[in-house]
Amino acid sequence: MMNKHIELVKKHLADPSSVTEEELKANWEDASYSASAAAAEAYRDGDDAAADYAYYTYSASAAAAGGYRAAASYYIKRCEELTNNKSLTDEENDDEC
Repeated sequence: MMNKHIELVKKHLADPSSVTEEELKANWEDASYSASAAAAEAYRDGDDAAADYAYYTYSASAAAAGGYRAAASYYIKRCEELTNNKSLTDEENDDEC
């Protein structure tokens, strides 16, 4: 399972009319705060994969809010690749980063 920020972007990519611009912007804002905290913690702990996941989550949210569907899709794919990588634990995969 992905986090709430990624799920909203995926919903938007599947059906752009299912998510409002306001929801995308709020998602981006929330992701920026959450990802900053998650990345700082991951770097402190030396967990590069978790730090990357936080960055990709933020980037997907920002791209979707800016109308850059291809970029949002790219960052979603990167998140999915990381969650399929066994270097991340299930708990980290579900973080609300």
